[in-house]
Amino acid sequence: MSKVSIDQIKKLREATGAPIAEIKDALEKAGGDEKKAREALKKSGVARASKRAERETKSGRVVTYVHHSSTVGSIVSLLCETDFVARTDEFQELGREIAMQIASMSPKDVKVLLKQEYIRDPKKTINDLVKEVIAKTGENIQIKDFKRFEV
Repeated sequence: MSKVSIDQIKKLREATGAPIAEIKDALEKAGGDEKKAREALKKSGVARASKRAERETKSGRVVTYVHHSSTVGSIVSLLCETDFVARTDEFQELGREIAMQIASMSPKDVKVLLKQEYIRDPKKTINDLVKEVIAKTGENIQIKDFKRFEV
């Protein structure tokens, strides 16, 4: 196993939010290859997110988005386990991105929304986006409901 630098660990920590010990382990197993380590961390993050799916979500935020033309807007109810996570930048940014996705793509329901390609990165789905934030925050996150408005 190769020696990993603090800078590599810091860079992946900022990008993934994964625990430091897990990042170090992934980098060592990947021989210092950050791309391979990131993939390994992504897989382990998805596994952790799946384990959290059954946890009760009793906190959250209502997030809105209005297009610059003021002719399309959306509102989304995004849930998490604690108010602490609901106040984080990552959670609130997720809410804004989902609200923008709803305004742009007009999904019919939550199941359809979760399967949609993310408008900013077609390689990801909205479900992938949610799971990334679950991995960073360590809490279950659910989209409860949404509404789209258009003039």
